[in-house]
Amino acid sequence: MRGVFVTGTDTGIGKTFVSVALLNALCTQGVRAIGMKPVASGCTRAPDGLRNDDALALLAASYTTVPYDLVNPMAYEEPVSPHLAAAAENRPVDLHVVAAAHARLSARAEIVVVEGVGGWMAPLSETLVAGDLARTLGLPVILVVGLRLGCINHTLLTARAIIEDGAKLLGWVGSLVDPEMIEPEANVATLRARLTAPCLGVIKYGATPEEAASALAGAVHALQPST
Repeated sequence: MRGVFVTGTDTGIGKTFVSVALLNALCTQGVRAIGMKPVASGCTRAPDGLRNDDALALLAASYTTVPYDLVNPMAYEEPVSPHLAAAAENRPVDLHVVAAAHARLSARAEIVVVEGVGGWMAPLSETLVAGDLARTLGLPVILVVGLRLGCINHTLLTARAIIEDGAKLLGWVGSLVDPEMIEPEANVATLRARLTAPCLGVIKYGATPEEAASALAGAVHALQPST
């Protein structure tokens, strides 16, 4: 395994937090791990070009410094869905550019943790969706589940889409995004019973990075390079 693709049941449910926690845990265990955010909208203009906060967080958690353009090769300024941002700039998402950047990162790392954008079916263009990134790179998938009302339906539909698209669902991670959610444990139990992929950890609301890394021991174990 040269990497993993992290997707989510929605946007704003903790994909970056989970990806950074995975990187921190892997690097702590001596694994050369690098983060990647192939496509990002809502970037800020900086002296060196467009920069995205999620991509910068992944870069900071990586075991070594690499050029930003490899971590985030498709960066867009407007904070809207990537297909709209790309159309506004007349610069479509190019999977060849993404694959080339991923190959260069893979040459420097044992594992590349690739964070998607939005959910599995988030549009990247008229013909592409976020899941096409995982399929192009040939990566197994970790699904981050935003634990809140409605998460069971969103999770089961997303898991079905991942599997039907021919990708390998390595497992799922629960991320409690609503501190007032009623019976989150019961929802997690339902997902454990209904999903064939294993639960790789559950992160409580307000968890510190250290607590998140500890909660993801199952995910870290699943990502360890074979010896």
